[in-house]
This record gives sequence, C-alpha cells and structure tokens, in this order.
Amino acid sequence: MMKRIGVLTSGGDAPGMNACIRSVVRTAKFHGIEVIGIKRGYQGLIEGDLLPLTTDHVANIIQYGGTFLKSARSEAFRTKEGRAKAFEVIQEFGIDGLVCIGGNGTYTGAGIFYDEYKIPSVGVPGTIDNDLYGTDFTIGFDTAVNTALDAIDRIRDTADAHNRLFFIEVMGRDSGFIALQSGIAGGAEGILLPEVMSDFDELLQHFNQSDKRAKAFSIVIVAEGEESGHAIDIAKRFEAANPNHDIRVSVLGHIQRGGKPSANDRILASFLGNAAVEELIKGKANICVGMVNQALFTCSFKEAIDNKKTINFDLWNLSKVLSH
Repeated sequence: MMKRIGVLTSGGDAPGMNACIRSVVRTAKFHGIEVIGIKRGYQGLIEGDLLPLTTDHVANIIQYGGTFLKSARSEAFRTKEGRAKAFEVIQEFGIDGLVCIGGNGTYTGAGIFYDEYKIPSVGVPGTIDNDLYGTDFTIGFDTAVNTALDAIDRIRDTADAHNRLFFIEVMGRDSGFIALQSGIAGGAEGILLPEVMSDFDELLQHFNQSDKRAKAFSIVIVAEGEESGHAIDIAKRFEAANPNHDIRVSVLGHIQRGGKPSANDRILASFLGNAAVEELIKGKANICVGMVNQALFTCSFKEAIDNKKTINFDLWNLSKVLSH
C-alpha cells in the first residue's frame, strides 16, 4: 500500500516539470496518498530538504518553466555513503515510493537506489534533449524546439537584411533532436548533428556547387555536440575557406531551457505524472513511463538507459532535400 510518496526533479530543468509535479500531487490526493516534495533532487534527499505538498502548493504553477522544487546534480548520491544517507531520510519521512523526474542520470540513480534498498521508483522523462528511450517525446522538448525556432525566425530577419550567413548553435550535447526539428521548421540550409558523421567538406561543397540556387542569406543549425566542433569553430573554418561570405554566429544556450511550457508539454507532463503515481499504486517499481504512439509505454530503467534513441532519419533525409 502506498501511503506516502516522494517526488523530485533532478538534472537539467525542462519546461513542463512543474506541470508534472502538479499532476503527481493531484493524482496522489485523488487516491488518498500523501506527497512529500524533495527539493534539489537527490542532493536534497540526502540532506533531508523535504516538505509535505498539498494541492495549494501546486496551484497556479502549470504555466511556469523550471521547477519549483529546484534541481541539482548530486555527486554525493553517486557514492554508497550518500545513498545510505538518502535511505535514512526515506525511512525518517515514511516514504513508500518515489517519482523521479529527469533524464538519463536521474534514471541511473533511481535504478541503483532500488537495487540497494528496494525503494520503488518510477521515472518520468524530463529533458529538453528528447534523447530518452521509451517515449516519443520528453517533457520540455516541444517547448525547447519552439523557443529555438522563435530565435531562428528573428535571426533570419537580420540575416536577410544584411545578406549574411548565420551559424546558429542549439542545445544537444549528445543528440540532434532540437537541431533537426528547429532546422527543418526554420528553413535552414544546413543542419549538423551528433548522430550523423558530418563532413565539413560536404558543407563547403553544398554552398559552392555551381547549380545551387542563389540566395542572399543562409542559416546553418549546429547541435552543440556536433562532432566537427562548436558553431564558432565551424564558422571560423568556413570563413577561412569562403572569405567572401559575411558570417555571424549565434549560440542560443540556456534560453532553450526556460519559458512557459507549450500546450503539448503541459499535456504530456500531466499525463506522465498521473501515470507514474498510478504505476506505483499498482506495485510497479524500477520502471519509467513514457508516451509512444499516443499511448502509455513503460519499460525498466535499464532498458531506457541501455537503448540508444536516435533521430528520425526520414526527417534527416527531408532536410537534405529541402536545403537545395
């Protein structure tokens, strides 16, 4: 019987996390279960930074980005001593299960914690990178893409006004989901992704081919983890080979993490927060929830961590066609 559950957000923040916390609290209340909010992720769990949550705490937060429970990356939780302290806090507060909202590192920590102490945990995919297996989209991804797209549209205006070539760097250390989606939607002439072994010479050839349609300005989107380097480095190399181009670089950075979550992210977060509590009530543990083909999908933490999620290569091929 679940009488009291804890909820935390860990790792990088993502728009929609507050909507997910709200759903967890309201679903638990519907079932007569108490909720304990754990501040600053696993670090807050170790330090006992917890507070009881009521529906009043989650009123009027669905529209805000970030996470009102705060987030952190905890080096202490990587140690046995840190996890032992976290377990003491779990016992002290009488917590029967955990809802852990975050990415790959969050899942890894919850999985190890379950193996050592058998504390039932359900993970919810909260990361703008959309790189977690077990869900078509992660909480925060849709908002991040739209934030990047809004910036790209604005940069297009000045690129057009000055006949410039802009290299725009978006987030995606290990995945090119944001770059691919925002690049296609933003009409980019080039997209560089970590998943594709990009050939710098191929990019040069694309801009120098004789049958290429003449354009006064261009946009190239670069995922921050692209193997050729960061946008600044790539732009310098390109400028050395094409000194006649007027080149600029914009690094969008952390603006992609913030802002009001989109309708899609609010709905997804609400759906998955509800599902996480329902799975705990059913006695499930050591799993994560996701949405695949508009339906609930669950898998183990190990499956989510071990299976590499990759980009849609049909979209990648589309981007190549549309760039001509």
